Amino acid sequence: MTAAKHDLIVIGGGPAGEKGAAQAAYFGKRVALVETAPALGGAVASTSIPFKALRETALYLAGYRTRRLRAVDVHMKERATIRDFLWQEHELVHVYQSRVLANLDNHNIDVVPGHASFIDPHTVKVEHPRRPSNVLSADVLLIACGSYPYRPPQFDFNNSGIYDSNTFINADCMPKNLVVVGAGPIGCEYACIMALLGCSVTLVDSTGTFLSFLDSEIATLLQETLKRTGIDLIASSQIERVSAGPPFTLTLNSSRELKADAIVVAAGRIGNTESLKLENAGLTADARGFLSVNERFQTAQPHIWAAGDVIGFPTLASSSMEQARLAMVHAFDLKYKQQGPSLMPYGLYTIPECAMVGETEDSAQRRGIPHVVGRARYRNNARGGVIGDDGLLKLIYASHDMRLIGAHLIGEQAIELINIGLMAMQMNATFQAFIDACFNFPSLAELYKYATYDAMKRKQQGRINPADRL
Repeated sequence: MTAAKHDLIVIGGGPAGEKGAAQAAYFGKRVALVETAPALGGAVASTSIPFKALRETALYLAGYRTRRLRAVDVHMKERATIRDFLWQEHELVHVYQSRVLANLDNHNIDVVPGHASFIDPHTVKVEHPRRPSNVLSADVLLIACGSYPYRPPQFDFNNSGIYDSNTFINADCMPKNLVVVGAGPIGCEYACIMALLGCSVTLVDSTGTFLSFLDSEIATLLQETLKRTGIDLIASSQIERVSAGPPFTLTLNSSRELKADAIVVAAGRIGNTESLKLENAGLTADARGFLSVNERFQTAQPHIWAAGDVIGFPTLASSSMEQARLAMVHAFDLKYKQQGPSLMPYGLYTIPECAMVGETEDSAQRRGIPHVVGRARYRNNARGGVIGDDGLLKLIYASHDMRLIGAHLIGEQAIELINIGLMAMQMNATFQAFIDACFNFPSLAELYKYATYDAMKRKQQGRINPADRL
């Protein structure tokens, strides 16, 4: 069978695959994109959009409860399912998938449905259950095949009521008692949503440090909020046994037992590389199926690049897109942009939201960076008072020149607001940028000005590397 020749073959049609393919095609490269799933969009379409739709429903219900609109009473039906709270999901997914397909079509990218596996380092075979096989070859390849949830062996996922982070969205009932295993971002997000939808939630964390990548003050505030919501957080604990159910009995390594109608396991991800026949390309994945890349996202084979979830942390759609774009710039020497973003914002869709960019107070202390911290509370902001939020903006300034080096938020619209700090840091802005700015009033954006005032006051008082808390 003669191989169809392209400049680039992309394996995977999620955020990384789409943007990498479009980047190369924009500069005139002939591109083929192979996708196994029936529709494009990757995990964003299959999981992320449905999850965000569920979250919006939880916020809708929680808003009525916390803001006490006395004329409104919301009741759930007795046998509600998760799907009952996803009324807008189908349309949102369809629109997103159509947008991805239109983008690929506008760039004249050949979309090849089927499963790709390597024949040799430059050639892949594409097999489809209802179509003839294809053989494609290219000088450059981009692996962007994503990941899937890890399933620990002590859980029987064939048992109704035990779900991974992908399958829970299709649960056939609304559990009264839920155990979420894994207190990473996905586990915390699910715990928050289900607690606000009326479930009794227990969150089991195998580590001793809760969301250690967050600024510790923000992590503590989130942990306190989870507890106020009614979530029982059990740290430094492992699930050793699970009885048949439902209902289930989970036995921890401390011998404590938990009861649950349903279990969601959010214990990390596995790179979706097992069936790629990487050995034919001279590549090897690690024990979790992830590929190693250099700072330019190049694998051990110089002409094969990888981006997105398949290379591991941070497994964000935003970072995946930028990784793939940058990989293709280097792969084809496009003279477009020579380095990726030095700053990558991170957002948690917990309730409340958390977001961060740059140095934390903890990392600045570890690295010996003299710094000053400024804080502004939502409760002292006019818009924050209107929405009834008790969030926090925390800014980290380098003390020698008062240049912004970190921004951290917990509260409503945190994931949107963090972009103000991101752009300021991208431009090496100092405190003066926020002091000189005129923000709308009332607005949460004004928090940046008052957090900066707080940092200036602390610097004038000589309170560098502050250990105090508001």
